[in-house]
Amino acid sequence: MPPIRDKFTIHSKAVVCQDVELKGDITIGSGTIVHPKATIFAIAGPIIIGSGCIIEESAILVNRRKEVMRIGDDNLFEIGCRIESPSVGNSNTISTRARVHHTVRISSYCVVGAGVLLVPTEDQVLEDYTVVYGPAAEQRTWSGRGKVQEADLRRKHAEYLREMLPKFNRLRRGDGT
Repeated sequence: MPPIRDKFTIHSKAVVCQDVELKGDITIGSGTIVHPKATIFAIAGPIIIGSGCIIEESAILVNRRKEVMRIGDDNLFEIGCRIESPSVGNSNTISTRARVHHTVRISSYCVVGAGVLLVPTEDQVLEDYTVVYGPAAEQRTWSGRGKVQEADLRRKHAEYLREMLPKFNRLRRGDGT
């Protein structure tokens, strides 16, 4: 296997801390925030992260497939989660220490609960508004009530992080360094 070539494209309005571990062909969209100690590995294929996402400490995003891993806009990846899903829609929440296998495709407005291990034996698509919870990775559909409030809260969270992270961390620029 040839060595992984690093190529980072980081939008000028993105906030990416210096001690983030990046490997491979990675594109980070406008307004996306990547906390220190997050890991993004494009091992086999590239990763494209949309705008307005928040990737917290110790979150791990890995693409082991040759196809492009596309992550939509306004997603929240909480502390210690691990995502290998080839596609993630918009406005999803992957909670603390949740793990999502590469056989799962996530639509929009989904929530994967804290500590959930989502490893189906065959390919699976989480439809819009799916909530996965509990040790058995049970699923139900969310009504969508509170969606506007959730978006406002996430916007305020991002605003706060854009102001505070640069005060206490060095930032990374998009030149591959």
